Amino acid sequence: MLNFALVGNPNSGKTTLFNALTGSTAHVGNWPGVTVDKREGTYKKGNEPINVVDLPGIYSLSPYTPEEVIARNYILNEHPDCVINIVDATNLERNLYLTTQLMELDVPMVVALNMTDVLDKRGDSIDVKTLEKRIGFPVVEVSALKGNNVESLMQRAIETAKTPRKGHSVLRESALGSAISNAEIALQLKEVEAPLFHAVKLVEKDSIEVETHPAEARAVEAFIQENLVNDTFQGDTEAAIADARYKYITKYFSSTLTRARKYSYDELSKSDKADKVLTHKWFGIPIFLMIMFAVFHMTFSENFLYLGSIIPAFGEWCGTQESVFFADGLNSPGVILFNCMELLTGQIGEWLTVGLQGLQANEVIVGFIIDGVWGGIAAVLSFLPQILVLFLFFSILEDTGYMARVAFMLDRIFRRFGVSGRAFMPMIMGFGCSVPAMVNTRTMADEKEREATVRVIPFFSCGAKLPILLAVSGAIVEAFGVGNADIITYSMYLLGIVTALISLLVMRNTTMRGETSPFIMELPAYHIPGFVNLMLHLWDKAKHFLQKAFTVILLSCVAIWIFSNFTWDWSYVGEEGMDSSILASIGKLIQPLFTPLGFGSQLNKNGWVFAVAAILGLIAKEDVIAAFGSLAACILGSEFAGATEEGVYEVTMMIQATGIDVPALIAFIAFNMLTIPCFAAVAAARGEIGKEKFKWTLVFWLATSFLVSTMVYTIGSFPWTIAVWAVVAVVVVLGIYFYNKYMDKKEAEAKSKKQYR
Repeated sequence: MLNFALVGNPNSGKTTLFNALTGSTAHVGNWPGVTVDKREGTYKKGNEPINVVDLPGIYSLSPYTPEEVIARNYILNEHPDCVINIVDATNLERNLYLTTQLMELDVPMVVALNMTDVLDKRGDSIDVKTLEKRIGFPVVEVSALKGNNVESLMQRAIETAKTPRKGHSVLRESALGSAISNAEIALQLKEVEAPLFHAVKLVEKDSIEVETHPAEARAVEAFIQENLVNDTFQGDTEAAIADARYKYITKYFSSTLTRARKYSYDELSKSDKADKVLTHKWFGIPIFLMIMFAVFHMTFSENFLYLGSIIPAFGEWCGTQESVFFADGLNSPGVILFNCMELLTGQIGEWLTVGLQGLQANEVIVGFIIDGVWGGIAAVLSFLPQILVLFLFFSILEDTGYMARVAFMLDRIFRRFGVSGRAFMPMIMGFGCSVPAMVNTRTMADEKEREATVRVIPFFSCGAKLPILLAVSGAIVEAFGVGNADIITYSMYLLGIVTALISLLVMRNTTMRGETSPFIMELPAYHIPGFVNLMLHLWDKAKHFLQKAFTVILLSCVAIWIFSNFTWDWSYVGEEGMDSSILASIGKLIQPLFTPLGFGSQLNKNGWVFAVAAILGLIAKEDVIAAFGSLAACILGSEFAGATEEGVYEVTMMIQATGIDVPALIAFIAFNMLTIPCFAAVAAARGEIGKEKFKWTLVFWLATSFLVSTMVYTIGSFPWTIAVWAVVAVVVVLGIYFYNKYMDKKEAEAKSKKQYR
């Protein structure tokens, strides 16, 4: 099977092209020994399947970031049959800088000139034939977003892969050309593969090359010192080479671009005009918060656009017509889909019940399948549509280029908390899943900043926690008639973000003091997301959720039912004797631990279910609602038997069965949002920050979740405790202030002693 590698700058459309080529065959892993995403897939439209590897987005092949090292090592060591270099046609000169480096490798290559549809809209054009002739290998115009010319690109790549290629350099005629040639000859004598590429890197004083070929590096340095008499760059050969590359690009490549009209220096593009509003110094963050609220409102609201409140008559009519489409008003798209899934899971439950009764199955078997297995899974599955709707909105914001702007805006704010805006991208990825979000922190240069970011990523509630938020917030509205489900959910997301920022501030001023790394980010032009790309994102999310539902959650539901229906001597007690079950005894043992959080000893005899659900959430957050789904039938018995609703109904019934109040329910949400994440995220965190530091991360998650949840419960139940918590906050701030004064003094003394020596 042929192996093709996709290489390009960040935001050049590389991943979009990868999705267009591989579709649903794409899968994500890690590079061997490095926790940076490795994306592979199969192109099946040719005569034979082709393995496609999506290398990390890079600006050069210099070893400054893990991504650059990975891309460089893969091309040099894995010998792909062809490199497809994705070039953003709207930023031709900057993108071709990487192309001039790839030219120096002994690998067949094709340039995919992407975003040519944007050029066409502007009336600009590129003379592709001339560019192809000057570059020396095929150039194909494509639009990855629209899928234009993708098959032609692969056909050219397949043809190109059949012919071996020797590297050539645009630096031959530069002042350093002779130094490069001498280094190349020396490396050829040592039989080094891709000698031209390594020669250029030696002249650049590339750290990896100097370490690998020390003798040749010394010889190159001596040659340069002897021959570069009029050196403009004063020995900085890396800067000299960069300058030579750009001069060559300007002279031979950029001239192939013809613009429909001349643009003045201060003329604003449509993206620039939009940015003057969306990234405004004062309005940018409030606009972002409004956009986020709109996303949550469209996903979770049972009173879409608050029409039921604005028009009382409409709200009253909706109340009498309550159905899939109406509640307190018109349901949002997310709630409509949620209701449809509820109807489906309820109907399946009825069919299963009728089928088992028709077979005259034993009551234990019926209870196991209907209450234990299907009850738990259905409670989780009912939230899948809303999870996908929320993820769709996040994907749209990301694919349009808006999320990159948010990272840019938040950089100034994040620096006050000790991290750069680069930390925002992994954090926002946490709304989807903590595992790839933690992996993404590898792009951060500072080790302490990266560790702090890994610790707070779980506070950005992932899709697995969404059923907890939706079920409990919906039950609060249903049982107590207070609040609004979408506002409660949005507020809890904000609580997670605020907790993350405060945690960063504390860590970066105590145990993880250090300089904040610089943040340089390219802002892509706004564009309309591709439908196929969005659907692939949603399919990946749905597939992951369903795999979890029918593996981890299924096993959890089975275990919950067994432990809640049998005693320690394995006698079946069923619904009537659940209070003496294995699960009840374990729950009662751990229940007092959660008393400060409101769902401990103050609840009645059934109150242990909240403690058990919280502990089960450490395995998989979906298990929290799955536990309620399985336990509701056991606790409520015949009262639950006719229920067709899922999630919200179970929690509502649990409220009635345990006597829990609103502050405790909010604290329950907060604890599950902030505590130790699922096993997969725990494993990812351990891999990122190492075994020694990881144990303190577990302590940090537990301590933070208990502290914040206790604050939520005590302030909600006893408002006078605000004064107590305010005093605690003042003491902590003063402690941090004096600690920093002490550490600054010690560092100054150490620096002074070092200078004296």
